[in-house]
Amino acid sequence: MAKIPNELIDQIRDAVNIVDVISQDVQLKRQGKNLMGHCPFHRDDTPSFAVNEQKQFFYCFSCHRSGNVFGFLQQLHNLSFPEAVQQVAEMANISLPQQYTNRAEQSVENSPKGQLIKLHDQAARLYHHILVNTEAGQQALHYLTKRGMSREMIEQFSLGFAPEQSDTEEVLLEYATGQQLDYQLLRKSGLFTEDHQGKLHDRFHGRVMYPIKNESGHVIAFSGRILAPKATANEPKYMNSPETPIFNKRRVLFNLDLAKQAARENGSLTLFEGFMDVISAYDAGVKTGIASMGTNLTEEQIRIIQRLVQQVNVCYDGDDPGQNAINRALQMFEDNAPQLTVKIIQLPGGLDPDEYVQKYGAIKFKDYLQHSQENAIEFHLRYLQRGLNLQNQDELMGYLNAALRVIAGVAEPVAQDLYLQKLAEQFNLDKQSLAKQLGAIQPTVQPARQRSHPSPARRTQWCNRPAPQPAAEPSAPTQHLASKLENAEQMLLKYYLDDEGIRTMVRGIDDFAFPDQAYQQLQREIDNCLSEHDEISTAALIDRLDDPQAKQLLAQIEAQSLNENVSDEAVNDLIRVIMDEAPLTQQINAKRAALNEAAMMNDQELTTKLATELVNLYQRQQQMKTEELN
Repeated sequence: MAKIPNELIDQIRDAVNIVDVISQDVQLKRQGKNLMGHCPFHRDDTPSFAVNEQKQFFYCFSCHRSGNVFGFLQQLHNLSFPEAVQQVAEMANISLPQQYTNRAEQSVENSPKGQLIKLHDQAARLYHHILVNTEAGQQALHYLTKRGMSREMIEQFSLGFAPEQSDTEEVLLEYATGQQLDYQLLRKSGLFTEDHQGKLHDRFHGRVMYPIKNESGHVIAFSGRILAPKATANEPKYMNSPETPIFNKRRVLFNLDLAKQAARENGSLTLFEGFMDVISAYDAGVKTGIASMGTNLTEEQIRIIQRLVQQVNVCYDGDDPGQNAINRALQMFEDNAPQLTVKIIQLPGGLDPDEYVQKYGAIKFKDYLQHSQENAIEFHLRYLQRGLNLQNQDELMGYLNAALRVIAGVAEPVAQDLYLQKLAEQFNLDKQSLAKQLGAIQPTVQPARQRSHPSPARRTQWCNRPAPQPAAEPSAPTQHLASKLENAEQMLLKYYLDDEGIRTMVRGIDDFAFPDQAYQQLQREIDNCLSEHDEISTAALIDRLDDPQAKQLLAQIEAQSLNENVSDEAVNDLIRVIMDEAPLTQQINAKRAALNEAAMMNDQELTTKLATELVNLYQRQQQMKTEELN
């Protein structure tokens, strides 16, 4: 299969702006020369993900992920290089010749995950066909239309129906068998169950099927709602696909593929409890709706929300379970994304969003969502009243103490004063007395936004549950303390990248070389790139580098903020540091090579002699580093 030519790769890469591509998955804000956002590759409470629009590359200052537009898509969406090139080409409306698209498409479809995704897409089409075009789907279609579901929404969300089980028919299994799909692929898909004889059966029967899609819009799982009037212990109301190589419910949000497009326009997402709520809201014109796979949010889902938007609106059911779910969600957001603005939309009369739309219509629903938002403090002050008889003095005093602990967690003095005023007016109390009691509580409660996690007292008052144990996080690479030599190498190579005059100066020095092979190799690649192009392009240079560590080193060097108007004297100082200290580094490398050779020859006397000399060189090097630090 033909390899995509470098000239075509350059054309495709240069046809898009990396900011436009990354903004589809990460909310970016201008900060100096870079655009900053929350890194999508690790837990990032403080934005450390930088995108350089001028040079068309990204770099995370925490986890050190880096790359150009192709690298971003490869790392975030687990794509091969040809797949990433094809995706960017589609964004740029560039038609790839057939021989290259075939290679990319076959690469996707032939991978194990690609085969599973293709099977799920086919299953979704089959279930949808049964729902809208067959007699078997008429009851399910009637159920959906009776609930106010339009045919447009049925098509938009690819809803389907898995027919009742019969002794002679397993519709999905028959389809898969007819396609001669591999038995092991079917076992891993989660779409089938397996009996004790190893025979497969359709997992879903008699259920309305809600396809669950990934961020790219491909089906990766299903949630099936039972059509029978009542669920049983063996047949729950909702049945979700099990976790598979392509589906992890902790990392999936229903409708995110559509919602993130709308979220880029207004900067917020709306979190609902159920799929029907999301679909009804979408039909009513609220396109930013998402739902977790169950009412309990996960840290992974919150990180996805945080990298896309600055605000999330929580609109759960108005009944008691819905209120408890809101309380849990707020705690999760406070624990895992304290910089995210969270608003609560409290629906009246215990209604859920779907019921509200059916009762009052789309226009009133949109208006209510826009004008009926409250913040977390307002919600908690009201939530604490649930189940209390506030006419009883003891219960009122208990509530007031709890409410004051919540207010004590507010960092802004003016906001605290406003909440105290409302509390005094609501219960006809003296504001100064409340303020005095608040002053006694204040030292024990750390204000919100000044901590990574709420204080134990506040957590107890708000949630009445044990503190959640944080999930294990992959640690970011430890940054070593760069030596004087390494700093000089990085700075000189940065200037070498950016300034033709400095390149000429360095090339004019006899026998100059970077002591570190990684820097020397990078210089060679820069020179090779310049031999083919009039100007150096960081994005193009990244594609030339095969070594991931070399790509990371390039991004690290490019991410440095240095004085653009550097003097020749300053550059000469850097060169002097490199040339003065290089001999010691070169001696160490040569001595190590000689030691390895002596060891291979089993020359014990020479090995001992060389090892002693190497230790002495290391001691001299360490002494120089100590002098630098002092």
